[in-house]
Amino acid sequence: MAKILLERVKGDFGFEAKDAFGHTVPMDTSEETGGNNFGVRPMQMLLMGIGGCSAIDIVTILKKQRQQIDDFKIEIEGEREPGKEPSLWQNVRIKYFLKGKIEPEKAKRACELSMGKYCSVAATMLKAGSKITWSIKLNGE
Repeated sequence: MAKILLERVKGDFGFEAKDAFGHTVPMDTSEETGGNNFGVRPMQMLLMGIGGCSAIDIVTILKKQRQQIDDFKIEIEGEREPGKEPSLWQNVRIKYFLKGKIEPEKAKRACELSMGKYCSVAATMLKAGSKITWSIKLNGE
């Protein structure tokens, strides 16, 4: 069972989340809604989570296939449902940027496996109704 401790540490909405290993993440809301811009917005953390989850999957898969990853970046954009409470992520676009000695088909397959089978964050967001699309740029192409 995962355990997270959340403590208020700054102003009304500045919180710090800590996992069982002592890793911390600051969270807050915007200044427009009463926060201090102290940390990441909770909904943005979901986008960070899908990126981190997928990145770990992809690196693991490509390493098993003996592909050499020299650089790896991910850009994630999300649009939330307008005019709803709660406002869920409606559309999420993920762009993978990989560099190295990586066969294009293996890169594509690793992304497919992550998004379609292994990434628990993606599966959670899909069950909530998010539409997730992704693309790959390999060695700048």
